Amino acid sequence: MLAQLTGRYLKPHWPLLVGVIVFQLAQSIASLYLPTLNADIIDQGVAVGDTEYILRVGMVMLAITLVQVLCAITAVYFGAKAAMALGRDLRQAVFDRVSVFSEREVSSFGAPSLITRSTNDVQQVQMLVLTTCTLMVSAPILAIGGVVLALGLDLQLSWLMAVAIPVLLIAVGLIIVRMVPLFQSMQRRIDRVNRVLREQLTGIRVVRAFVREDIETARFAKANAELTDVGLRTGRLMAIMFPIVMLVLNVSSIAVLWFGAFRVEEGSMQVGTVMAFLQYLMQILMAVMMATFMAVMIPRAAVSADRIGEVLSTESSVRQPDNPVTTIDTTGSVVFEDVSFSYPGADQPVLRNLSFRIAPGSTTAIIGSTGSGKTTLVNLLPRLFDATAGRVLVDGVWVSETDQDLLWSKIGIVPQKPYLFSGTVASNLRYGKPSATDDELWRALDIAQAKDFVEELPDGLESPISQGGTNLSGGQRQRLAIARALVKRPEIYVFDDSFSALDLATDARLRAALARHVSGATLIIVAQRVSSILSADQILVLEDGAIVGIGTHDELLESSDTYREIVESQLTVEEAT
Repeated sequence: MLAQLTGRYLKPHWPLLVGVIVFQLAQSIASLYLPTLNADIIDQGVAVGDTEYILRVGMVMLAITLVQVLCAITAVYFGAKAAMALGRDLRQAVFDRVSVFSEREVSSFGAPSLITRSTNDVQQVQMLVLTTCTLMVSAPILAIGGVVLALGLDLQLSWLMAVAIPVLLIAVGLIIVRMVPLFQSMQRRIDRVNRVLREQLTGIRVVRAFVREDIETARFAKANAELTDVGLRTGRLMAIMFPIVMLVLNVSSIAVLWFGAFRVEEGSMQVGTVMAFLQYLMQILMAVMMATFMAVMIPRAAVSADRIGEVLSTESSVRQPDNPVTTIDTTGSVVFEDVSFSYPGADQPVLRNLSFRIAPGSTTAIIGSTGSGKTTLVNLLPRLFDATAGRVLVDGVWVSETDQDLLWSKIGIVPQKPYLFSGTVASNLRYGKPSATDDELWRALDIAQAKDFVEELPDGLESPISQGGTNLSGGQRQRLAIARALVKRPEIYVFDDSFSALDLATDARLRAALARHVSGATLIIVAQRVSSILSADQILVLEDGAIVGIGTHDELLESSDTYREIVESQLTVEEAT
């Protein structure tokens, strides 16, 4: 997966990679040429006292070093651009894929894991590419070139390379084999830390309300300690690696000087040649060390690439149809035909054999006990999930055959838990209609009973909203979420228990305003309070995922025991009639 992923996302940036290879090649050739010049200075300059030769060759070495430095800087620049471009494209690809996931896929991966995959995992792959461009490209050139040139200098000392290189590879290989499972465990434990932290930050009020700070602190400490433990074990292995590498390097240097001294004493080898051979051996071993450093990064990057690949290869269970319907009559009608829905792996379906029709411009209420499937039902309408059996039709067209953008443009949803984005009141209200004027925003706020409190804010429509709307009360967030849907002016409004945070007086004013100003639209209201749905044209009563009653308030009082029990638990006889 790592090779597939990097190949796919680096392909558009091949000119940068070509630049890396060209300049790294030039740098490596310069590095390989310098020991030969150094040998010449020692043998033909220092040994015979030729100062002019030393200065002349020394100037050449300085020029080559300058070229080497410039090539190295340019190669690193191109490599960094390629790596950053890869990271950018990978993050965009993960974001694009996640943005089309249905609730099923998001729940399957989990939000903390998706965040880790789009940040930490992408960073691991990005760092591997950067290190490859800056180190790994030159490593084989230095190693192969060093071996060839060292053999050309003296064959009898070359047995030292045959010993040092395998020893280094075996020692480092044994360490890397132990590090691979640790890297896999590390990414999973990073997920867990993110999950625990996210839960605690999101539920901070609940934590404090139940005085669970100590327990939550202990839970985070445990997750953090597990991650720290894996990190320490990985760090210890990495700490062992470099002393081993340096030990091999230093022992090899001593061996070259020891055996080279005998060769010089015999007169079969010059001092400069010994020094050049030593430098080539150091370059070869340094190249092997760079390769081993890369080998340390590859396992972790491979794990991260697999995790990214899982996201990119996962298809949404809610797909855009191959030949979508792009134009349909605007009526606002909704039909459920024998619809059932089951979550993956569930023993029992959440919804069972639902069949009903919602007429254009009418108000339909859905009521039932907690867990009866009310929210799941309305989530099938905009295809947040797809029905596992039966059909859902909007304006006479099956939602699975409708272009998704067209379907979503027809539906305005106010979710059970209103969510506001960081920005301003105006930017949140324009979320569904960026071209909306200030007059349209104030009109929507007036209908949603939010105009008064927005006018009291210091900057009115430009007043700041924090992430999630945490600087507002629950009722204020609820009303702004309703106003946001009203600004969009869709054909179908879905209010998923959206009036629960409002007091009875505000609820009544809001429903009256909706009746006056959006009378031509279809309203679907999921409610817990009977008082919010008394005037609905049609009420669906759900119990255990099935419709046990359908009709107006008066009709259901006569025909549905379940509805009558709900009403009697909330209203007096006089209020109910």
